[in-house]
Amino acid sequence: MNAQADTPGSVTSVYQVSGMSCGHCEGSVSGEISEIAGVTSVKAVASTGEVTVVSAAPLDEEAVRAAVDEAGFELAGKA
Repeated sequence: MNAQADTPGSVTSVYQVSGMSCGHCEGSVSGEISEIAGVTSVKAVASTGEVTVVSAAPLDEEAVRAAVDEAGFELAGKA
């Protein structure tokens, strides 16, 4: 999934997540965030801690924080 290929009307947000260190971490965070309604694409990069999310509308940051917490990591905020 290429987060840069936005469809018209989509919103791209980049978040900073602390604690990711491997591909499994990326998968856990991506899996939880992808369950949020309206999310069409998630790309997590452990080496930078950045998670790029493409959604149909702006996301509630608390929903993103809850998803990241569920995956066992901490949302530091928007990158």
